[in-house]
Amino acid sequence: MNRHLFKFLALLLLPFGAAHARDGFESVRCGSDIPRALADKRMSDDPVVKIEGRHIALGLKDLGGDEISDRLNSTSWLICGKEYMVLSDTRGIVHDVLAIPPHSRPSPEFAAGTCQANGIQVAGLIVAVLDNRAAGSGGNSTHYSPRDATLLPAKAAWKIDENAAKFVALSSHGLSCPRGGIITTDGGP
Repeated sequence: MNRHLFKFLALLLLPFGAAHARDGFESVRCGSDIPRALADKRMSDDPVVKIEGRHIALGLKDLGGDEISDRLNSTSWLICGKEYMVLSDTRGIVHDVLAIPPHSRPSPEFAAGTCQANGIQVAGLIVAVLDNRAAGSGGNSTHYSPRDATLLPAKAAWKIDENAAKFVALSSHGLSCPRGGIITTDGGP
């Protein structure tokens, strides 16, 4: 094969290899505005181990996710030592990113749709950090049954607006959520 033709083909194929490795995290840097860096990016459908391996410097770790609707998903990522929840559509396009406040056993993370504001049920899916101080901070972690309806006050909360694919801040004043919606076993990273 002609050497010039070989170089031409190699240069032609180079962008395709680079495009395949794009996964939404290529512009993220520790210490930067991570939600802004991820906004409007396309997440990869590569195996998680490959994505995490490409971004060792970020300490990237997939913490799991949920299908919010037939067109919207949420995935939690540990990035640079902090947790972020990413809302993306079925094509993998990121619509919103929420920096989850630090959480622990006495302040666990919650994600469900059964919270109450001053005794009135709040419709929709809610992400919150709850006040579970009665559980204490030492000893073994307690896993609560999904049917545990014990209400805990919210310290911070957001509602997922499915139509806009955005997190909307909620007032935590008077907001309480059932302990059964706690999604972390040890309370957080």
